Amino acid sequence: MIRHLKKGANSQQKEQENQKVVEIVQNIIKNIEDNGDNAVREYSNQFDKWNPESFKLTREQIDACYEELDQQLIDDIKWAQKQVRNFAQIQRDSMKDVEVETMPGVVLGHKHIPMESAGCYVPGGKYPLLASAHMSVLTAKVAGVKRVIAAAPPFNGKPSPEIVVAMDMAGADEIYCFGGVQAVAAMAVGTETIAPVDMIVGPGNAFVAEAKRQLFGRVGIDLFAGPTETLVIADDSVDGELCAADLLGQAEHGPTSPAILLTNSEQLAKDTMAEVERQLTILPTADIAKVAWENHGEVIVCDTYQEMLDVANELAFEHVQVMTENVDYFKDNMQNFGALFLGPETNVSYGDKCIGTNHTLPTKKAARYTGGLWVGKFIKTCTFQRATKEASLVVGEYCSRLCAAEGFAGHKEQADIRVRRYKQS
Repeated sequence: MIRHLKKGANSQQKEQENQKVVEIVQNIIKNIEDNGDNAVREYSNQFDKWNPESFKLTREQIDACYEELDQQLIDDIKWAQKQVRNFAQIQRDSMKDVEVETMPGVVLGHKHIPMESAGCYVPGGKYPLLASAHMSVLTAKVAGVKRVIAAAPPFNGKPSPEIVVAMDMAGADEIYCFGGVQAVAAMAVGTETIAPVDMIVGPGNAFVAEAKRQLFGRVGIDLFAGPTETLVIADDSVDGELCAADLLGQAEHGPTSPAILLTNSEQLAKDTMAEVERQLTILPTADIAKVAWENHGEVIVCDTYQEMLDVANELAFEHVQVMTENVDYFKDNMQNFGALFLGPETNVSYGDKCIGTNHTLPTKKAARYTGGLWVGKFIKTCTFQRATKEASLVVGEYCSRLCAAEGFAGHKEQADIRVRRYKQS
């Protein structure tokens, strides 16, 4: 039996909040389409109190950011980027071009072609989320994208030196300091000073995620990466302190970040809830995490692993931390998730910051149909074909009859003209 010891906001409340976001984002995108740089500047000043001479950073401004960081942090960024680059390169190497003769005289194949340009959004209004630069810019570069531009909001009234350095080290070709919907829209539709890109990637708040949704089609997007979601699946092989730390560690992302404990131990559920309250009294980011936990936190108790699996697949959460005696049961049987973190020895923070897997992951049940950001998202798999005259004669006769069955006379003639010619040769 599945039972809730704690529930989050109801679906009607969430829908009302979502509708407000939709309307605000529509208006911002339309204004930027119509008024370009002036609209971008208007929103940047309104939302971020940021109105520089140019949103694009010069080489001198980028170099100055390095001077603000200590060598240890620069070395740590290098280490994290090495892990991300290594795994991204392994993934890229797994993507092979194909060219094969499928029947005598017919050769089919596909090629992996990197996109020409990509815009990478790095969130950073509340915290300088420099790791998002590795995950987007670096991954695009490993994929072979020629022009990669990156944008992040100002932090404490200026470009975040941590984010700028991470973007530069990852290989960004252009770096901009502006954030939110205005940044995503400007990169997607273009302005007088920003050439539009082919694809927008990167995580963000509900407004950024909605902007990507509305812009999809005009540009490609990686996925709907909205407010962070974390699901902790645990049994009594771990304790409430650890579970609470893993829930709050993600709840601090923002006040709308869902954090759910899914367990088959009612005692662990109660211990975790008590631990959450205790840790909120000492967590420096409790002002955010507390709101997220109160409004979007849940505790669900099941009787069996199978029930836990069913609930987890239905939730289709972004992050799934598995801390059970048999973690492989969930690795082997879970179908809907952004990323799995198997065992208490690892955790979502490792994935968020430095272990090597990408942290831009699907939210809002998008894990039902897509995985997270990886090199393959920046690559088009395009097919080609060729045929000998003899093969064209064979294929053409089949194609002609199939076109006739569908009533496509023009299609049929494309086949018939070749059949007539190649029969004579």
